Amino acid sequence: MESIEVLVQNKLGLHARASAKLTEISSEFESEIALVFNNQKVNAKSIMGVMMLAASFGSKITVEAEGDDESEAIKKIQEIFESKFDED
Repeated sequence: MESIEVLVQNKLGLHARASAKLTEISSEFESEIALVFNNQKVNAKSIMGVMMLAASFGSKITVEAEGDDESEAIKKIQEIFESKFDED
């Protein structure tokens, strides 16, 4: 299992559009991918789960991936957070 910590850098946080983009990217991978925030762990492939985190600007989220393509999944998810979900 690989994990990283990412920072929510887009102004609106993990709102509907950002959550949808994150779940879409996560679903491209076979690995199990989870997000951990405020002691809450959710499936990154579930838009409802991601939105329930209510992670706002400046939040630190741990991304965990386990499976054959876990390294690629972590890298791609890190990139989308760093690009601010292409919003700013």
